[in-house]
Amino acid sequence: MHALVFEGPGHRVWRDVPDPQIADNSDAIVRVDAVTICGTDLHILNGDVPETPAGTVLGHEAVGTVVEIGSSVRCLQVGDRVLISCISSCATCSQCRNGAYGQCEGGGGWILGHTIDGTQAELVRVPFADTSTYPIPQGLADEEVLMLADILPTSFEVGVRNGEVQPGDAVAIVGAGPIGLATVMTARLYTPGVIVVIDPAASRLDLAKSLGADVVVNPEADDPVTRVREITDGVGADAAIEAVGVSETFELCARLVRPGGRLANVGVHGRPATLHLEELWGRNITVRTGLVDTNSTTRLLELLRQHKLSVLPLITHRFALWEAERAYDVFERPRDTGAVKVAMFREAH
Repeated sequence: MHALVFEGPGHRVWRDVPDPQIADNSDAIVRVDAVTICGTDLHILNGDVPETPAGTVLGHEAVGTVVEIGSSVRCLQVGDRVLISCISSCATCSQCRNGAYGQCEGGGGWILGHTIDGTQAELVRVPFADTSTYPIPQGLADEEVLMLADILPTSFEVGVRNGEVQPGDAVAIVGAGPIGLATVMTARLYTPGVIVVIDPAASRLDLAKSLGADVVVNPEADDPVTRVREITDGVGADAAIEAVGVSETFELCARLVRPGGRLANVGVHGRPATLHLEELWGRNITVRTGLVDTNSTTRLLELLRQHKLSVLPLITHRFALWEAERAYDVFERPRDTGAVKVAMFREAH
């Protein structure tokens, strides 16, 4: 088969690799029907994730069809359409029993495209298949469900829930990339009073508005702290959500949040960020970070089935699977291409 392979920092190639095989009785082999690229894949390519060895097939988000199952798999059958979660769960360790699948101690967690071969391939081996895949409800398209492999549960769990967004809150979201935009969508589920999105890209700010942001701020033209304080009568945001993963945006969130407010960090940081305790210590600020657990995936699938979420606007570019290198070129230059999420399909679209 062919796959997109990480060949070391700065290097990736679509090439022939051996077909995956069942390695454990709980495995399934899934034919990849639709797959996407995550900002975390770019972090790997930038050398920010040193535990990912050269030769690893990238990717941790996909929708596909089961083609083979291990002898202990009970919930799947060959031919089933499934969502492959970005997080694998052994379901038996203490962390998984508490719903913290991202912290799985039994060999799961974030492993696909990280420490084992991932989903940007024609076929993928899925460990713990019964508890790491989700059946796709009838009537939902592959590309809709694909958005629930990572960015929707990540934005919801690590951004909205960690930020404890409540009805009437002022919410400031720094970054209007895929995660920031998904945070707008999932924050709206809690009817906040105002959502402010901060990003330098005009096209992404326009999309944020269309997805439910009330106010958008371009930091190259306006001071975000001043604007948020104007909107909140000088108080600041109840919840500030960092959705980029660089020190400047984390520190901006700390300036945006009101005394007693919450800062939720969703972005993946490859470099240190400064926590200004000399400014924050007396303001009763709660700071939370997190790796997604995907314990919200079933709920989000139901909301998608009920048409309470509309995720297709997040997909700006579509490619055939064998065009993976071109898809990466588009995805990693969003200012030039306008890319938000790209989707690649087994059959050309």
